[in-house]
Amino acid sequence: MKKAISLLVLCMAFLMAHAQMVDPVHFSSQVKMNGTADAEIIFTGRIDAGWHVYSTDLGNNGPISATFHANKMKGVKLVGKLMPRGHEISKMDPIFGMRLRYFEGSVTFIQKVKFTAPAYQIDAYLEYGACNDQNCLPPTQVEVRKSGKSPSFDAAASQTAAATGATGTNTTVLPTAVTGDSTALPAAADSVKAATAAPAAVVQATPQEEHSWWQPVISQLQSFGGNGNIAGHSLFYIFWMGFIGGLLALMMPCIWPIIPMTISFFLKRGGSKRRGIRDASLYGLSIIVIFLALGILITAIFGPSTLNSLATNAVFNVILFLLLVLFAFSFFGWFEIKLPDSWGNAVDSKAANTTGLISIFLMAFALVLISFSCTAPIIGLLLVQTVTSGNWAGPAIGMFGFSLALAIPFTLFAMFPSWLKSAPKSGSWMNNIKVVLGFIELAFSLKFLSVADLAYGWHLLSRETFLALWIVIFGAMGMYLIGKLRFQSDALYDADGKLLPAKPMPVAAVMIGLCSLAFAIYMVPGLWGAPCKAVSAFAPPINTQDFNLNDKVVKAQYTDYEQGMAAAKSQGKPVLIDFTGFGCVNCRKMEAAVWTDPSVADKLTKDYVLISLFVDDKTPLPKPIEVNDNGRTRTLRTIGDRWSYLQAHKFGSNTQPFYVPVDNNGKPLNRAYSYKEDVAAYLDFLNKGLANYAKETK
Repeated sequence: MKKAISLLVLCMAFLMAHAQMVDPVHFSSQVKMNGTADAEIIFTGRIDAGWHVYSTDLGNNGPISATFHANKMKGVKLVGKLMPRGHEISKMDPIFGMRLRYFEGSVTFIQKVKFTAPAYQIDAYLEYGACNDQNCLPPTQVEVRKSGKSPSFDAAASQTAAATGATGTNTTVLPTAVTGDSTALPAAADSVKAATAAPAAVVQATPQEEHSWWQPVISQLQSFGGNGNIAGHSLFYIFWMGFIGGLLALMMPCIWPIIPMTISFFLKRGGSKRRGIRDASLYGLSIIVIFLALGILITAIFGPSTLNSLATNAVFNVILFLLLVLFAFSFFGWFEIKLPDSWGNAVDSKAANTTGLISIFLMAFALVLISFSCTAPIIGLLLVQTVTSGNWAGPAIGMFGFSLALAIPFTLFAMFPSWLKSAPKSGSWMNNIKVVLGFIELAFSLKFLSVADLAYGWHLLSRETFLALWIVIFGAMGMYLIGKLRFQSDALYDADGKLLPAKPMPVAAVMIGLCSLAFAIYMVPGLWGAPCKAVSAFAPPINTQDFNLNDKVVKAQYTDYEQGMAAAKSQGKPVLIDFTGFGCVNCRKMEAAVWTDPSVADKLTKDYVLISLFVDDKTPLPKPIEVNDNGRTRTLRTIGDRWSYLQAHKFGSNTQPFYVPVDNNGKPLNRAYSYKEDVAAYLDFLNKGLANYAKETK
């Protein structure tokens, strides 16, 4: 047990503190010759699960297209354009308002060339963009360098070329001098500041200040905790969500008849008190093992990479939407989800006729089967949430929490049968809980439909449509809890079959109902563009809103790092660095759903100096700079290259969006923040940075 707990703690620590640098795409390059004047430059890429690489010719207003660039082509000329090969996926993207084409798993890009002289020299590179459902990489380059004798156009020269041993493999030669010191980069900034500066006051910085601003702060950033990517749920959150689900399952009508059956089973076994406690403990452990096995089975079937990619898979989310709607209707009493009665009876009979530990396990298995009719929707909602959290251990941890909450009362009743007398009696309150859970599952189902709607570009579920449906759902739930709305399952009959008048709802139910009605009213202004922070993590992005009176847009004061830092120092304000991209989908989502909130916008414009650095800015640097980036040679050719190197070199991250608050010396004030459409969490992130800056200045 201690080893298992230690392993669980280590897994949690790893998931919460793993490195930020990612390398999801692995390219190789070669020049393929066939003994003639024609040849092909081939870039072959292997893409990790959950990521995709964009295709060619997507246009200037979309993500980063795959493009071929030639630094030097001597004795060889290009033939046609860069051609993609592989299974190309084409989907409408509502953020960019265009159809995007990309590759998953693998891709090959081919550039045809033709030799025009006896000797040739190729110095070129492929530039591509890669994203997953939460982050994007900056424009990434794959170099190819090769030189030698060209295949001749006649047979004699071809034989000569063959004798030289031209194999067509990549013989890229790295330069001997590589600039790894970041001090060279700020010096290069002077010639590009005019091209990158936003229309704001320009303050000149000293060379010493620029040098300090580029110093790595990776260890200081990690000391704040977190890894900047907080989109998924933590294992602790998933455990408690499962535990609460188990407590709710205990209140279901199908659970209560099993309690007397459990007590009767253990009373028949007899024996000493010590044996009774042992058997009851094994019974509870068997319940946990059965449900935990279900969670582990889900993880084994899907696998870690699939769990990550399922979070925004459109088809999978449509299935989850339909599944939750089915569960909601079941809780409303329109039909019942149940396994054949013969299954539960057979297992129950087998448990009664078997002795030893096997009988205890079969009794636990009978509880799982018999309670399936009303626990299945709760388990289904739990598995839906954990599977789409992208956390590989989520289903197992969630089911462990669920089974623990369910097992504890049954274990105690088995140990102390007399406790049954003090247990609350079953009644109509159980049906009320079922119906309320039905409303909640119906509301959650719309979140998964929204994901599919955004992926396919159906435009069925805009933000105001989503909010309108939630207003109706939570308004109806409030009316139900105060007794103004009834379902057929709430009907009560006397012994003669006559319908009894409905009883007033308990005070607690009425109070919760009033809260539900207030929540519905709270969402009404969102139909006209109000932020509605409480639902920002569930509703579609605000840019899907057709009618929006909230036209406040936050724009960075500076798009140059040094100028923004110098201005912040002169104003005595902290800096929020926003590593973004023109083609970053989730960057636009954060700006639309979080930055537009009045509280967030006020802090970004008044309390911080906001610097947005676009890692896909194609403005060329006056001169290419070669640097050592994590042991690999990298050539910085554009302003975007420079900002992406700054992010990796200084902060140890290479995905966007990436937000980090720093002081006037370039040191972090709080952990980094990545993609999560949660206004409250983002405000907390900004406030902690301001509080730490205030302490530092004192």
